[in-house]
Amino acid sequence: MAIEVFNRFENKYMIDSDTFFKLKQRLSDFMEADAYNKKYDTYSISNIYYDTEDSHLIRTSLAKPDYKEKLRLRSYGTPDADAKVYVEIKKKFCGLTNKRRSAMKLSDAYTFLANGEIPELKPGMNPQVLREIEYILQQHRLVPSLYLAYDRRAYFGIGEHDLRVSFDRNIRSRRYDLFLEAGDYGDMLLDDGMWLMEVKSSESIPLWFARLLSEHKIYPTSFSKYGTVYTQELERAHQIPAAAFGNQERETVAVPALATA
Repeated sequence: MAIEVFNRFENKYMIDSDTFFKLKQRLSDFMEADAYNKKYDTYSISNIYYDTEDSHLIRTSLAKPDYKEKLRLRSYGTPDADAKVYVEIKKKFCGLTNKRRSAMKLSDAYTFLANGEIPELKPGMNPQVLREIEYILQQHRLVPSLYLAYDRRAYFGIGEHDLRVSFDRNIRSRRYDLFLEAGDYGDMLLDDGMWLMEVKSSESIPLWFARLLSEHKIYPTSFSKYGTVYTQELERAHQIPAAAFGNQERETVAVPALATA
């Protein structure tokens, strides 16, 4: 059975393709590739993020409170109506990330997230997680808000250490056709050749990995996929044509973005 509960600290790093390939060569000495990467160099992950109509969850998250949460529906590849998907709640409190999820059929997941009623339990479904998600659906009127997908290569620590390192590229999103089965496409979030590296562990990272980061001058950054999409949309929305101010020249005037808190 797939792991359903994760408690980890996470750090993110933005790297280019050259750095990715250098790290890839070194990681194989200490870590094992994800099962999905045994056959393919990368695999696709698709998500539908749920939020309120006024984007309350992502606005709260961007304000960097001690506690924040996100709700999403995840599939590996493009599913059909009978495919297994995961309903996930991701919480973060004082730097510790807790992710809880339950598997279910895609059609059942859509119904559950739409009406907030837990479906009939079937093998592989986690009733405790479903009750937590049911509570969130009762607290907020959530609707499908963003499709977000990416291609991933991931590694797991060998032995007792639970270190996980993942690399995401071709991060793409859309605000329409908010169905996982609608297809894997969208607007690109990063420049071509850039990778988002995420390092996750419930304990301190091993010394060999810290040295690897230092050797390649890789430094942590604050980056949220959903948050970046939302922030970019705000920036575009506040580019007002100068003609609106009586200036006939064809230029634009930048207006400060609204506060996200």
